[in-house]
Amino acid sequence: MTAWAQLGMIWLLAALVMTLGWLWQRARSNAGIVDVLWAAGVGGSAVVLAITGGGAVGTRIALAVLGGAWGGRLALHLWGRVRSEPEDGRYRYLREHWNGSQLKFFAFFQAQALLIVLFALPFVAVAGNPRMSLPWLVAAGVIWMVSVLGESIADRQLDRFRKDPDNAGKTCRDGLWRYSRHPNYFFEWVHWFAYVCLAVGSPISWLAWAGPAVMYVFLRWISGVPYTEKQALRSRGEDYRNYQRTTSVLIPWFPKKDTA
Repeated sequence: MTAWAQLGMIWLLAALVMTLGWLWQRARSNAGIVDVLWAAGVGGSAVVLAITGGGAVGTRIALAVLGGAWGGRLALHLWGRVRSEPEDGRYRYLREHWNGSQLKFFAFFQAQALLIVLFALPFVAVAGNPRMSLPWLVAAGVIWMVSVLGESIADRQLDRFRKDPDNAGKTCRDGLWRYSRHPNYFFEWVHWFAYVCLAVGSPISWLAWAGPAVMYVFLRWISGVPYTEKQALRSRGEDYRNYQRTTSVLIPWFPKKDTA
């Protein structure tokens, strides 16, 4: 199966799943399901490409395990929030801004299906890699373990903070959140370097760099930090502005003193 055929199949599956997700949010007025399906879709695309790819078996197994496990963990974590909490403030804002237009929400869900295809590009490079290099497999595994563990810790710290009613209207500064305003996003970005390692030796290894490059752009300037921080400012106001002045945006670093 050619890479174009693989990507076409992933797009069709993603479009179908996102259509079902759109119907789910329409019935429940909770668009947060789109994040769950995106994570599951990207992780699932790693498994599909590993199965249908023509590269070395060991490399494809690593792709299926690392990509599938990453997507599964993230999807389950997000599903826990979606099923137990009201709609995320970012999506409530869109619902109000769009006057509840289901046509716009449908287009939004289908755009996420296209993003699944975009983020599957590094997996194409890995799945077609004819070589299996043990040192690069080990490097990929180490990067994967550090990034997934870091993201899991950040998620748990934030969940614990959010569940304490005394923290309503306050900003989490516990643990990793003391050093980065978005440590979960940081480790999410780092995770994509694992596939750069797995793609070494592939004739299209350069394609694997699309993962960390595109993810950084999306997280830093498009759909990650900007949307999350706008919502944080709406809900936490001056407390979050103080946090912005003292804490690194994405890459963890020691906090500064608030001189305001």
